[in-house]
Amino acid sequence: MSYLKEECGVFGLYGENTEDVASSAYYGLFALQHRGQESCGIVVNDRGVFSSYKDAGLVNDVFTKPVLDSIGKGQHVVGHCRYGTTGNSDRNNAQPIVVNHHKGRMAIAHNGNIVNAFEIRQELELDGSIFHTTNDSEVIAYTITKERINSKSIEEAVNKAMGRIEGAYSLIIMSPQKMLAARDPYGFRPLCYGQRSDGAYIIASETCALDAVGAEYIRDLDPGEIIVFNKDGATSIRDHCETRPHKICIFEYLYFARPDSTIEGHSVHKAREKAGALLAMEHPVDADVVIGVPDSGLDAAIGYSKQSGIPYGMGFIKNKYIGRTFIAPGQKNREDKVRIKLNVIGSTVKNKRVVLVDDSIVRGTTITRIVKLIRHAGASEVHVMSSAPPFTDPCYYGTDVDSKENLIACQHPLDKIAEVIGADSVGYLNVDHLNMIIGNAPGEGYCSSCFGTEYPTRIPTGNRDRFEKKLGDSDESDDTEDNYELFIRD
Repeated sequence: MSYLKEECGVFGLYGENTEDVASSAYYGLFALQHRGQESCGIVVNDRGVFSSYKDAGLVNDVFTKPVLDSIGKGQHVVGHCRYGTTGNSDRNNAQPIVVNHHKGRMAIAHNGNIVNAFEIRQELELDGSIFHTTNDSEVIAYTITKERINSKSIEEAVNKAMGRIEGAYSLIIMSPQKMLAARDPYGFRPLCYGQRSDGAYIIASETCALDAVGAEYIRDLDPGEIIVFNKDGATSIRDHCETRPHKICIFEYLYFARPDSTIEGHSVHKAREKAGALLAMEHPVDADVVIGVPDSGLDAAIGYSKQSGIPYGMGFIKNKYIGRTFIAPGQKNREDKVRIKLNVIGSTVKNKRVVLVDDSIVRGTTITRIVKLIRHAGASEVHVMSSAPPFTDPCYYGTDVDSKENLIACQHPLDKIAEVIGADSVGYLNVDHLNMIIGNAPGEGYCSSCFGTEYPTRIPTGNRDRFEKKLGDSDESDDTEDNYELFIRD
């Protein structure tokens, strides 16, 4: 139960025989709600006429029936649910973004984070572009629009833009007549597509959204691939494929994705079970019961129990009307939410030696509170197991780990963390064993830079929140050459 802000969820539908596409987007976004709870939006395309609505809040709060009815009917739709890692969390930064230009219209939904966004934005501003948001998704939208002016098609423009933007991006782009899905050459964030019985194509961040609207999964997009959906079907453009090493975020399997999703052929549930089994082998303890922290710690707890032979127990009742703890800004609000979100089942832990499995330990405050709850319920021992390695470095690809100063693994030696959080012992998954949860070769096919491995790209320095700063706040230089550096790990 991390405090991490995650990236976003994207959903698209391209159909020729569909009408009520807004409701399909609603169900798709509802299935992806775990990926973003700050804001959401839907843009409907009815034969070239775009209707849209977006606002801060959860999908079922923003999209009431009157709102869905007001968007109108259509054949194609793009939807987005957001957790912002760049830009404030207000309605202004909600997506999808709609752009009008002299060659037509475009709606874009983005999942990820661009590492050269400041550099490109500065260039576009000097060229006369006026930005209405503070997020990097608008930078992508304007980059594509600029290329579209001198391109024969929207797919040509997207292909050119992908040569300029760097970082993590899974995109769904809707023009009046087409829909495009695009994934960055590293493949940091997931993106897949399928088809319904009515012929409509569905594109989504995860397969659980395909299931929600009755679509059959076809495949994941390859890193660097663009797929164009039009009246003739689906066409692949592979100019950027295999130009970079494959680096899907390993934390998708450990935390972000829903356990019923499959990413690049790997079951998220099975990956988490495997992580728990590895923890049991790496950190065996004498205990009476294994419990998991809902929700993403449960699968790993099952894996730990199966491997160790220690019985699995239901340790918590979760208040399902409370969002993920990190949705609340500010440490005090987060701690309050922990108190009302989880309640310990005393009969499971009283007078027991407990193995407590969580998906990760980020800042340490939440797990400290949970350990206290378990001890208060009568546990004689509490051994905390994290199915992720220690967080030691910022993430620049769509996860809100932006400094070392609050990461508990950067503030205390590992052998002291148990004392800090009030546990009898602490065990982390070995970073060298991450590959085992998805069956890849060590260090190949996934990004684990937040756990201390090498960054796949250069990293941004400064100016990330330039437009959220108040007058008088310190700022970085406006010289773009000084704002980026090539990261070299010792």
